[in-house]
Amino acid sequence: MIKKKMPEKEEPAEKKESKTAAGKEDNSTKEPAGTNTEEALSPAVAGDQETEAQASERAAADKVVPAGETVEVKLAEMQDKYIRLSAEFYNYRKRTLREKMELSKYASECLLLQILPIMDDFERAIAHMETPGDGKAVKEGIDLIYVKFTEFLRQNGVSEIESLNSPFNLDLHDAVAKIPVQEEEKKGKVVEVTQKGYYLQDKVIRHSKVVVGE
Repeated sequence: MIKKKMPEKEEPAEKKESKTAAGKEDNSTKEPAGTNTEEALSPAVAGDQETEAQASERAAADKVVPAGETVEVKLAEMQDKYIRLSAEFYNYRKRTLREKMELSKYASECLLLQILPIMDDFERAIAHMETPGDGKAVKEGIDLIYVKFTEFLRQNGVSEIESLNSPFNLDLHDAVAKIPVQEEEKKGKVVEVTQKGYYLQDKVIRHSKVVVGE
């Protein structure tokens, strides 16, 4: 007897689609022929190289001091700088004060050194006056000392105030007396100088004491 083949049952369309999708997934997971293994591993190697390049940065990041400790360190440094600066300023102030005191104490040293030769001349004149001799020589010696001293004052900016026969000036003169005068042109003017006045450069350091006519 001839057996008849039973017609195969058709699978539902949903099952066919699922099998087709599964087959595609299997094909995609398979490594394509001719693929180089080294090329496949190259991304991992590159990742390792980048990690080594950034190792130092990560190490430095691990050593970063926390924010609180950083503030404390900076505060300690600033306090140390302040203490050092205060000590330096104290030493500077003390040194300058000492220098000012020495300057005011010995400010006249140069001036006195220039006067000492005149003092020597006076001593020689006095010694000469004690021995009998010509009075004219003594007078000449005193005149020489006077000229020398006047030159010394001029070199240091000291000059005499010319007051005689000049109009009375409160900025230059101190009136010690007033006397009546016959000449009309002498009224209100200095007729006698009892003590000379002097300038230092353009400043009056001593007023002239004068007698004024009226």
